[in-house]
Amino acid sequence: MLTTHTADLPMQSFDWGTLQWLANGGLGAAQTVGVCQLFAGKANPLHYHPNCEEILYVQQGMGKHLLDQEWIPVRAGSVVRIPVGMKHKLVNDGPDTMITFIAFSSADRQTVFLE
Repeated sequence: MLTTHTADLPMQSFDWGTLQWLANGGLGAAQTVGVCQLFAGKANPLHYHPNCEEILYVQQGMGKHLLDQEWIPVRAGSVVRIPVGMKHKLVNDGPDTMITFIAFSSADRQTVFLE
């Protein structure tokens, strides 16, 4: 599939926010791209990706990102590169929903949750 529209793609809901996959192997792509909404005061679970690098771009909001043992502040315009296997967790400590675009170097992104 060469074109899609977000209105036609499913959205996954969690207590911390939402994920919507815009491109992945199931949609015929060689990489994975998605949009994550992280609700105010929430965090996604600590996890890592054993088979791919992740690039995260903060479009809206502010918070902090745990990369292994180090907390990095993020805000609109921040770009974070997360190497294969690096444990990470995103926290929204701002007043509004954080919106991030996430891209993975694999069509079949694998995730190992640690909490």
